[in-house]
Amino acid sequence: MTQDEALAVLKTGLNVFLTGEPGSGKTHTINRYVAWLRERGVEPAVTASTGIAATHINGMTIHSWSGIGIKRDVSDYDIEMIQSREKTAKRIIGAKVLIIDEISMLDAATLESVDRVLRTLRQRPMMPEQSFGGLQVIFVGDFFQLPPVSREKAAVFAFESSAWKDANPVICYLSEQHRQEDADFLDLLSAMRRGAFTSAHRTRLSSRVGILSKQTVATRLYTHNENVDRINAESLGQIKGNSHVFQMTSRGRQSLVESLKAQCLSPETLELKESASVMFTRNNFDAGYVNGTLGTVTGFSSLGLPVVTTRSGEVITAEQAEWAIQDGNKILAKITQVPLRLAWAITVHKSQGMSLDAAIIDLSQAFEFGQGYVAISRVRSLSGLFLEGFNERALELHPKVATADRHFRGYSDAARKKFAALPESEKSKLEKNFLRAIGAKELRSKEKDQQGVALLVSSIEKLRERYPNVGKSWSKEDDALLTTMFNAKKPNAETSSHFGRKPSAIRARLGHLGLVPNFWKPKEK
Repeated sequence: MTQDEALAVLKTGLNVFLTGEPGSGKTHTINRYVAWLRERGVEPAVTASTGIAATHINGMTIHSWSGIGIKRDVSDYDIEMIQSREKTAKRIIGAKVLIIDEISMLDAATLESVDRVLRTLRQRPMMPEQSFGGLQVIFVGDFFQLPPVSREKAAVFAFESSAWKDANPVICYLSEQHRQEDADFLDLLSAMRRGAFTSAHRTRLSSRVGILSKQTVATRLYTHNENVDRINAESLGQIKGNSHVFQMTSRGRQSLVESLKAQCLSPETLELKESASVMFTRNNFDAGYVNGTLGTVTGFSSLGLPVVTTRSGEVITAEQAEWAIQDGNKILAKITQVPLRLAWAITVHKSQGMSLDAAIIDLSQAFEFGQGYVAISRVRSLSGLFLEGFNERALELHPKVATADRHFRGYSDAARKKFAALPESEKSKLEKNFLRAIGAKELRSKEKDQQGVALLVSSIEKLRERYPNVGKSWSKEDDALLTTMFNAKKPNAETSSHFGRKPSAIRARLGHLGLVPNFWKPKEK
């Protein structure tokens, strides 16, 4: 399914699971839909399964938004407590559209708890309960990415939950590719997803083992966290020269600020030197970088900001950026920092959502389904992949996900064909009904705006036949003459004729000049 086809489905108000391979445009498509809603005065609830994902979208975690917090299972008492919290209850009851990003890392129990809270708080008297309280719910993500974290038992995927089944989302499996620029590499990744990894694919992957040179500019990806900070600190320490330190600033409720700091990929204290290997930590297409763009600090601007030369040769001054937690248009908390981090090393977990130019990966100790796929798919091309080793586990994907993915592809293809067969009039009707149901404002068409402008111009032209200066600005000379005529007690009709303006415009100008007492004072009712 193309991005445009998926967007058309979203606009009908149906529940949707928007998925696809890394780089297929899931984030871009959902951003287009959010913009479409906002143009019509509807503010969607934009949430994510993890704090890191939430910082990428300036949203909240689904746990915070729904009020369930760290609980996976909620009791009746828990729901009563959520209902008693005015802000949370008001947010849930007033919501129109719910988006949950990085759905792969949300386990079934948590999704069911969210569903239960929404069903209870949004239930109308004498009406049956509705899935997710009747909201349009949009799941976004790729189940081949990292699975849910569960310390107690094997995690159950969101798509296995009763909440998912009740929501019955239309599957929109995006088929376009915008990240990987290498056809052979794309074929390798697709083969991993489909469970069709052949000896030729294995040979191609093996060709990237042990080819690292000292001149290679790339980030090391690790499956474990303990090595990352040490490698970055040691590598920076080996560079001679002065340090430039950038301190994060913050605003908002302390607990939310701390959450932002913990999840932001840029550190609270960022220490840089010339020649430091760095990575941009968010997207800014206008400035020329994305989350994961690699480069080297080649200097500092006159304002002290780091100047980065990217791997592709672009020179970018890294200006301060903001990360925020928003509830609709309201900013609850925000942090400000230079959007960089040291890039000699990063964990696979924190690389999720990135698009790296080059990466050095050691998958010889991979221990989790999908870990190898997630790490390898961060890279744009095979030439940017440098392996120090890989084990068999690194190539394995979760069998449940592999089976579900085959179904998702089939359902998506069926949905695409069914939707394509609908007459345009029917699609338009579905869209209008949805917008009416969520209280959207009617978007004025360009044609209507042009008609309005034409009517306004026409009415002004008619008035100017009698009053030539209607709508024109007053000069200082005009004001001086008007004051003289007013003081000379000239009749209003004579003044109006002299200036070529309506009598009401003359009175208004006299009020503006303070010559008519209390002219602008509101009239008593």
